[in-house]
Amino acid sequence: MKQYLSFLLLLITFTAFAKPKHSYVRVKTDKGECVIMLYNQTPKHRDNFLKLANEGFYNGTLFHRVIKDFMIQGGDPDSKTAKAGQQLGAGDLGYRVDAEFCDNLFHKKGALAAARDNNPEKASSASQFYLVQGKKYTDEELDNIETGRLKGSKIPAYQREVYKTLGGVPFLDQNYTVYGEIVKGLDMVDSITAVQTAPGDRPVEDVKMEISVLKKSEARKLEKELGLKNNML
Repeated sequence: MKQYLSFLLLLITFTAFAKPKHSYVRVKTDKGECVIMLYNQTPKHRDNFLKLANEGFYNGTLFHRVIKDFMIQGGDPDSKTAKAGQQLGAGDLGYRVDAEFCDNLFHKKGALAAARDNNPEKASSASQFYLVQGKKYTDEELDNIETGRLKGSKIPAYQREVYKTLGGVPFLDQNYTVYGEIVKGLDMVDSITAVQTAPGDRPVEDVKMEISVLKKSEARKLEKELGLKNNML
């Protein structure tokens, strides 16, 4: 009996202090907030994003490019001090993050992906990112995307089902690194895409963000709530 109780105590202790399977960040805006899970399959992007978030870099930056049925983009360092009407999107931190493409990471609604310029390696901006809204597609539309923008590449059946039911932006797949997804608060994206924008897609009223990294205890609680399995990304 004592051995059983000792084992049970060890099990409870291990469970309480077990390392979360993933890292998570919370994005707060005056249009709502969301929690994003960062993928372990894209460690360079994950670690870079966590570093910037822990340093407080993103606090006060804007979602400076908002396009309904497409995405919301932010993280330009110049946006912290931008004047009204100033064009944004060219700011950087002086380095890039190597592309990390994975076949099973795709641009479904709620996906977190890295912005980039037209460099041939498709390396990502150090800080700029976007969250996907997209739209729902029909099989015919997905067929056209395969033969057109994807140059014959096939969209896997399970991804097609997501694009038809949840939505997303399939024509960006394998061109921009997807490195996370919203697991709570997906409606924040819809709220931001509903704002009025000026020419250049910048919101007329600034949409500022604050990004913080969830503590391990918060992450464990969240994973328990979400019922994450060991075989998740």
